[in-house]
Amino acid sequence: MNASRSSFTPGWRSFFSLMVLVGAALTTGCASAPNSDQAKAGLSDLVTDSDETSDRKRARIRVELAMGYLEQGKTNIALDEVKLALVADPDFADAYSLRGLIYMRLNELPLAQDSFLKALAVRPRDPNILHNLGWLKCQQARYPEALADFSQALANPAYGARAKTWMAQGLCQIRAGQRGEAEQSLLKAYEFDAANPVTGYNLANLLFQNAEFARAQFYIRRINNSEWANAESLWLGIKVENKMVDRVAMLQLASQLDKRFPQSKEASAYRRGAFDE
Repeated sequence: MNASRSSFTPGWRSFFSLMVLVGAALTTGCASAPNSDQAKAGLSDLVTDSDETSDRKRARIRVELAMGYLEQGKTNIALDEVKLALVADPDFADAYSLRGLIYMRLNELPLAQDSFLKALAVRPRDPNILHNLGWLKCQQARYPEALADFSQALANPAYGARAKTWMAQGLCQIRAGQRGEAEQSLLKAYEFDAANPVTGYNLANLLFQNAEFARAQFYIRRINNSEWANAESLWLGIKVENKMVDRVAMLQLASQLDKRFPQSKEASAYRRGAFDE
């Protein structure tokens, strides 16, 4: 698998989508009017019943419903709920941010960017919104801008979802051909969340491409020994074990690949002995 294809694996697309959605989930329920110091830091106060206006409460409930619909793949219903949230409270940053994610799902990238920028206008320098905007720009191959947004998000000392942004930054750097920088970003993501299979796979694949087979073996074995193993991770594991001349481990992985994913292109490649494709 070459670098340009290493951003996602088919079995993990939904997992990565949920990682992106964390940006909306983390800010939902924040206060309607953060104080000036918090606004400068991109933070919001914790909502209590006495703080939340009736309009904000209605909007927040709509956003929570929209998030649930989006996670179920009911994109149009989610968009309708967000629109109703913004009718109730036109200054709700979470609603704009989630609208941006919905438009990304619909591949309406200009509309998504407009939504994220409106969210930032309400809540400047919010790291979750910056993360989502950075990932949007990465999809458009606007790599310097995307990396600047990730960097700004990571610079916030109170940011609680650093693992997903280090991961997204690493994946974006792979797309940009910045392999050395990508390795460092993915290693940072792994430090924060070693259980994330998207991080582990892409790190292992990058190390494999750099002929660092022993290091690649460490990361891909952890995935293939977990519930997240899929055809692509098993095939990478087979190629790694082949380079490490561990025939027993290679055949064990090949047996799993053949039993669990017999119709996959990876199983076909193994049968052909196409280890260097």
